[in-house]
Amino acid sequence: MKAMILAAGRGERMRPLTDSIPKPLLAVAGETLLERHIHALAKAGIHDIIINHSWLGEQIVARLGDGSEYGVNITYSHEDSALETAGGISRALPMLGADAFIVVNGDIWTDFDFADLTQGMTSLAHLVLVANAPHHPQGDFGLQADQVITQTQQRYTFSGIGLYHPDVFANLPEPTYPLGKLLRSLITNKQVTGELYTGQWFDIGTPERLEQINQLQLTLANG
Repeated sequence: MKAMILAAGRGERMRPLTDSIPKPLLAVAGETLLERHIHALAKAGIHDIIINHSWLGEQIVARLGDGSEYGVNITYSHEDSALETAGGISRALPMLGADAFIVVNGDIWTDFDFADLTQGMTSLAHLVLVANAPHHPQGDFGLQADQVITQTQQRYTFSGIGLYHPDVFANLPEPTYPLGKLLRSLITNKQVTGELYTGQWFDIGTPERLEQINQLQLTLANG
């Protein structure tokens, strides 16, 4: 199985930090967000990783190289300008192959075990949902058994972690396309399953949230 890490975004809300560094190279407890994902994927037995990049992407390539330092093989998908999430995945399809693959947002921090997603799937897409954070109280999707639904009062937040069949991205109506819009169409047709993850998960969306998680990890490290 292959995995793709999404790292092409500009990170506007993280400015001024992201004026000089791509957001996925920001660090928590001395480890960049990208490196944490790579280590976790390798631990789960996933060694072929595609990373898309755009804004300051040359820094990502310089930092990670071909992945050999981490025991993985990294291939890069360059975008002259970010193609939105679904568009970026579609661009990288030739690198991802014909089998289902994992996608993870490059700007999250989590202890999720990616091995849980290597057991196969029964739908076109399988999403990992998490409890709603204070900055996103309305959530995104609901769960009915293992089916992801939209029409429900109890919503959870999409974690940015998913398992997808390549057919999902094969015929987008335009090159730049958001994942949320695509997922809602699939959910309407009951083609998306999901699970609720209750472990650690943080959306590193602002400098304040980056500082919060760094302080939390420092506190935990000091007992």
